[in-house]
Amino acid sequence: MDILVKGAGVAGLSVAHELMSRGARVTVLDPRLGERAAASWYAGGMLAPFCERESAEQPVLDLGRRAADWWDAALPGTVFRNGTLVLAPSRDTKELERFGSRTSGFELVEVEVIAGLEPDLAGRFRKGLFFSKEAHLDPRRALIGLAAKLASAGVSLETDLSRSATASFDWIIECTGYSTTDEGIRGVRGEMLILRSSEVSLSRPVRLLHPRFPVYVVPREDHTFMVGATMIESDSGGPITVRSMMELLNAAYSLHPAFGESEIVETGAGIRPAYPDNLPRVAAEGNTISINGLYRHGFLLAPAMAMQATDMIFERRSEMP
Repeated sequence: MDILVKGAGVAGLSVAHELMSRGARVTVLDPRLGERAAASWYAGGMLAPFCERESAEQPVLDLGRRAADWWDAALPGTVFRNGTLVLAPSRDTKELERFGSRTSGFELVEVEVIAGLEPDLAGRFRKGLFFSKEAHLDPRRALIGLAAKLASAGVSLETDLSRSATASFDWIIECTGYSTTDEGIRGVRGEMLILRSSEVSLSRPVRLLHPRFPVYVVPREDHTFMVGATMIESDSGGPITVRSMMELLNAAYSLHPAFGESEIVETGAGIRPAYPDNLPRVAAEGNTISINGLYRHGFLLAPAMAMQATDMIFERRSEMP
């Protein structure tokens, strides 16, 4: 069975891996393959289904529970299972209560426990929420690693195919995100920074709550930290705005003053695809299946969507005479 996957973001590479694992012959097509400009490249990489439940519907929690295990099996050693720490400045402790009322799977922690979890934050916050079952990964390392694994397993990664070649596949899976022709999709802009500071160490993602612009700080290698991400109802591309940069930098400084002396390594913005209900969909029409609408949950929900699409193909194959 020959299958063409259009799109080499997290959705496309995940479904290609799932199909390859089930014995299908897979080709991945993306004109921007290797350009590292898609929304997946600017993701936080948090595998945090319990935290996401604060602003998302129950399916996000249900679909995201197995994400860490999937990524660990696909790319051993890339997942860090250190949980998520949610904090708020003293003036915003009511935000912690609100966050906790909408989520589950956490432990209420105070000064001593916070210091034990993150020594560099000792004494800076009185209370927090610790989600011990959550995890994170570096999305860029995951994308590069997944593409390399697929290529070594015989998956063809292409930037251009003729129309006749495209027509020869048994199935086509559309994973092109906001660039799709799906009229139900809207673009949601997310902006981020990468900072480098040798004076701060974190072991896990830290979410800092604020009534207007809650942010997260995710540790990566080489003393770097991803700070993100704004949620703007816009499909406008282009660099990060001054307002967003100021808010993200202020939030990082509020978490730890040493970020005030950090180096700004990179800024970026990506357009996330979302349906009106902000939930993903796997839909089939003829021999074409689309995976879209992952919104801000790409790395969290891509594995579940990949498994759904793969099951759909193999179930239909078994029903054929």
